[in-house]
Amino acid sequence: MPEGDAVLRTAHRLDRALSGQLLARTDFRVPQLATVDLGGQRVESTSTRGKHLLTRIGSDWTLHTHLKMEGSWAILRPRQRWPKAAHLARVVLETDTTHAVGFQLGVVELIPRAEEAAAFAYLGPDLLGPDWDEKEAARRLSDHQDQPIFDALRDQRNLAGLGTMWAAEVCFTMGVHPTTVVAEVPDLTRMLRVARLKLDQAVTRRPPVNAVYGRSRAQCPRCAGPVRRIEMGGPDRLRPAYFCPSCQPERSGSR
Repeated sequence: MPEGDAVLRTAHRLDRALSGQLLARTDFRVPQLATVDLGGQRVESTSTRGKHLLTRIGSDWTLHTHLKMEGSWAILRPRQRWPKAAHLARVVLETDTTHAVGFQLGVVELIPRAEEAAAFAYLGPDLLGPDWDEKEAARRLSDHQDQPIFDALRDQRNLAGLGTMWAAEVCFTMGVHPTTVVAEVPDLTRMLRVARLKLDQAVTRRPPVNAVYGRSRAQCPRCAGPVRRIEMGGPDRLRPAYFCPSCQPERSGSR
């Protein structure tokens, strides 16, 4: 699933392509919005809240989309061939000069603008947001003292934008085993700063090769030992956690 940095890059592309333009036609290919037509309204902006894309249209509506595992947005010229099959399209936003097509989107909904803030109030501080609040993020993490740090970092209610890949990379950078409970993490504040720096750098430049994520049995870049993979999370939300056993030793409170 794309993480906060990739979602923000998508938002930047949509914002550059559509903001300030009048919609000539809209096509929402989901049952609950099939009859909605926002043609004639102006696209105000596209931004993010964690992993959520928010396209504000006119003065009344916010189009909320989420990429989930397979979603993507394509920015095309009129009559340009679509990069994916038409049956995979979920949203089509057309202006006179640009067509934006959202494929395989996991979430498509229109939220009244007045309800936008409330709809996302459950999310923790946004690592890439202009209102990032380090102290509040640390407080939310600290409220889960007995939870493994890998799971706590990925919980969007604690901090928004961090997913499986960056949680693994942050734990590696900090030398913290992913099963270490929050209470035993040496420096939560520094961990949050590492997380924010990694995402911020990934937005503006090609990220370096992952140290551990997706590299099971490969050599650790620090000690040359083998990278390991374990499954973490609840039974219905298992995610792979990659780590180096030598550089990220298990602590007594880990589980």
